[in-house]
Amino acid sequence: MTLEQTMQEMGRRARGGAEALRTATAATRSAALSAMAEALRDRTQPILEANAVDVDRARAKGVTEALIDRLAVTPARVAAMAGAVDEVAAFPDPLGQATASWTRPNGLAFSRVRTPLGVLAIIYESRPNVTADAAALCIRSGNAAILRSGSDCLDSALAIHGAVVEGLAAAGLPGQAVQLVQTPDRAAVGALLTGLGGAIDLLIPRGGRSLVERVQAEARVPVLGHLEGVNHTYLHASADVGMAVDLAVNAKMRRVSVCGATETLLVDREAAERLLPPVAEALRAAGCELRGDAAARALVPGMGVAEEADWSTEYLAPIISVAVVDGLDAAVAHIDRYGSGHTEAIVAQDAYAAAAFQAVVDASIVLWNASTQFADGGEFGFGGEIGISTSRLHARGPVGAEQLTSYKYVVTGTGQIRP
Repeated sequence: MTLEQTMQEMGRRARGGAEALRTATAATRSAALSAMAEALRDRTQPILEANAVDVDRARAKGVTEALIDRLAVTPARVAAMAGAVDEVAAFPDPLGQATASWTRPNGLAFSRVRTPLGVLAIIYESRPNVTADAAALCIRSGNAAILRSGSDCLDSALAIHGAVVEGLAAAGLPGQAVQLVQTPDRAAVGALLTGLGGAIDLLIPRGGRSLVERVQAEARVPVLGHLEGVNHTYLHASADVGMAVDLAVNAKMRRVSVCGATETLLVDREAAERLLPPVAEALRAAGCELRGDAAARALVPGMGVAEEADWSTEYLAPIISVAVVDGLDAAVAHIDRYGSGHTEAIVAQDAYAAAAFQAVVDASIVLWNASTQFADGGEFGFGGEIGISTSRLHARGPVGAEQLTSYKYVVTGTGQIRP
């Protein structure tokens, strides 16, 4: 078959898989997930070998070490993948849950009940673990999935997908419920954007700005956006120095390649002399390069110059831009101008200032006295995530199983007719 015919067939098969998952019991879907987690553990060595091929290919292309970190799989990361699937298996099943119930004066009883969305197409780059995460969340939420990994992690994704299919089969569910596009041909993405003749209900892009913008511009079906994480940590004048140091270092340096990493540090001018030098020293000690505005550089000798582009850059590397701002309003204005609507944090002892920040900052996640690296569905108790949605419709923030559902209204009467 041609690529177009192959993709259309995947769409038709996905529809059948969606029906199988929709009508399966919660116990059956849980069994599939448990079997999938066990298969991941059993297949650790083949997954590592496949990933080594991807990593070698990426290094030969001159890919940065930060991106290699996103791509690389270790025994610990395979174990974490399997553990995350186990968590999703144990997560309360969202399907059939009544999120609201009421009775009208005429006696009609109404319930709003969670249902699957249908068929999801998930397009992602670099991170092989998304194959397992996305498959698990789709199975838990009763949605069929067509996964399209980046060409840079295709060998890893294929190896992981083998565990997905094994788990489905063990529970008596069809492998067509979670399919993986097996070609690196970029035309496959274009085919998914058409909706495959109505087979796809929702597209979820997870990757860099260019991927997300292309999907949002060209897709003929609804899109759940996941933009880059240009995230800020704002040190308010009331911030405790020790807490500011700990949170800034963790928010930037725990893992520099994740979308929840802080990329810009904002420091209140009123307390900059007290806060910035110790924070800068700790960041440097952790191996971070600092690029600041004139006021920041005046307080920290040897700090690099922040250019205009730095304020809107997702580094995914041990680099942070630093700006000194004139209070909370100026910090919010900076975030409004340069942020991506992903994750923002304030460090403050002043509860009033923190509440004001959380009320006015327009982002999917707004934290007070906590690291931006908590931008993760697992940390929210969602049992994993497909990504952090920066959209405002349907779902926002970490997208777990519950966020991958829609609803229907179930109405029960006793013979009522409408006058």
